[in-house]
Amino acid sequence: MEDVDALKARVKKLNAQATQAKMDLHDLSEDLPTNWEKIMEVAQIAYDAHQNLMAARKELAAATA
Repeated sequence: MEDVDALKARVKKLNAQATQAKMDLHDLSEDLPTNWEKIMEVAQIAYDAHQNLMAARKELAAATA
């Protein structure tokens, strides 16, 4: 199991990735219907990023409990 500091660093990195994915999805939605073909791709990236972040946060919570 990773140590707590490594988990915190991982959560921080994943949070940044999830935030960027959220902004990419937001930007895409503002430009619709331009690039509508990318909706599924960008949404999947955002979904995966947030899923990974939530799993890491859960792991960190368990490690610090």
